Amino acid sequence: MSDLTVATWRLGVHSVRVSHLDTRYWPAERLTKGDLLGYYRDLAPMMLPHIAGRPITLRVYPDGIDGQSFYRRDVPERAPRWLGRVDYATQSGERTIHLPLIDDVAGLVWLANEGSIEFHCWSCQAPRLNEPDQAVFDLDPGDQATFPDVLQAALRLREALERMGLRGYPKTSGRRGIHVHLPLAPGHQFDEVRSWVKRVAEDLAASHPRLIDVAHGGTHQGSRITVDYAQNSIARTMAAPYTVRAASGAPVAAPLDWDEVAAARIRPTDLNLRTMPGRVQRVGDLFAPLLHQKQQLPR
Repeated sequence: MSDLTVATWRLGVHSVRVSHLDTRYWPAERLTKGDLLGYYRDLAPMMLPHIAGRPITLRVYPDGIDGQSFYRRDVPERAPRWLGRVDYATQSGERTIHLPLIDDVAGLVWLANEGSIEFHCWSCQAPRLNEPDQAVFDLDPGDQATFPDVLQAALRLREALERMGLRGYPKTSGRRGIHVHLPLAPGHQFDEVRSWVKRVAEDLAASHPRLIDVAHGGTHQGSRITVDYAQNSIARTMAAPYTVRAASGAPVAAPLDWDEVAAARIRPTDLNLRTMPGRVQRVGDLFAPLLHQKQQLPR
């Protein structure tokens, strides 16, 4: 193995050995594992504030996007002791999962070096795993819907939220949908948040029946945009802001400005591993308000 495929990176107070850097993770785009690790190293200042303290589910592709994949919820057995973790007893009570926490760039890169392309996070932070600090609207297009349809649904949602005095922040899912996140004040419960998101979705579906529907099982058929309110449940995850997705073009779950949504010119493929570093230099962290704004859901 050449020196180009193995290296030791000094990341903060930790050293991380990275390997197989020349493996083609996206063969058609000629993007390698090294490109992915470099992206996470460089985007860490933007990404870490949004995932720190949140349990993470990993989607692992050891051989790149064309190979087999699996989801990982537990901290790998060979993980370094300094990698964060929190214990979670499953609702069945059958076992306790040691959920990974990523609080620094070293942890992010170490897990990416294990083959983790995608990072999906909970909508709560340890140790208060029963208290969501975000409500999430997952706008999921049917197989006959277009991305401009998704953008229109997001705008109708924005209007509804503003009538309630609430502010949501949109991001691409990195696939075909959009996620709208609402920062919440402490004290909310998952049942409460999920029920509220469902009510808002039902009102939107009643007002815009040809555009919006509420998820009832499968969410990928037809021409409407479904709102998957069940995402607001404990142990359910959403694509983390700035995570790369294991799809053609190496798209990223990218925060958006509402003006971009209204202009309807942006496409998910525009926001990818290659373009995001330049984008964040230009626009900064469009999700920064989520870190400080606290909102109370209407009763």
